[in-house]
Amino acid sequence: MGFREVNSKMIEATVAPGQRLFSQRGAMLAYQGEVSFTPNMQGGQGGVMSMIGRRVANEDTPLMTVEGSGTVLFGHGGHHIEVINLSGDTLYVEADRLLAFEGTLQQGTMFMGAQGGVMGMVRGQVTGQGLFTTTLKGHGAVAVMAHGGVFQVPITPQRPVHVDPQAYVAHYGDVRNKLSTALGWRDMVGRGSGEAFQLELSGSGAVFVQASEEKL
Repeated sequence: MGFREVNSKMIEATVAPGQRLFSQRGAMLAYQGEVSFTPNMQGGQGGVMSMIGRRVANEDTPLMTVEGSGTVLFGHGGHHIEVINLSGDTLYVEADRLLAFEGTLQQGTMFMGAQGGVMGMVRGQVTGQGLFTTTLKGHGAVAVMAHGGVFQVPITPQRPVHVDPQAYVAHYGDVRNKLSTALGWRDMVGRGSGEAFQLELSGSGAVFVQASEEKL
């Protein structure tokens, strides 16, 4: 099925009988054919636990189940859209950055502290990012939103990547994350994330970085 990039802020999805998509509420711009949009209160493919995770993270954004036969144009708020095709990998992405994804992908929720320990939890408190991160695993396409375009940076065992937490969009692969501080605690009082905090990603995979630190 997949997604076709119409331009940097709009994608087209083909919906076929027996297949389904999940999209963020309000993301549908136009459609052709016999297509239905139904609120999904079970947290997409992740079930109740995925929904609970989003609520705890203040990310209670209901998904829409898209089914039928036709084509749909998706976009949201004029944000840049990046299409990521997964081939068995697990993608980690903030829930509010998800525009749409194929129903072939298994959705779940990961507590950031599981990878980043205490500093992973601090990331959520200081930068405004959620303590829970949505996971999408399997084979299929994902469309994520960002400000000002997206750049994919490879992560290798020899070269970890340091990212401003508010510029972080998503990552995939066998990657560990931890939050480090570039300044002393006294220096950070009254500051936002900026260069005071750095999200270190190490292992093998890639991270998607947006061109702006503005939150969605």
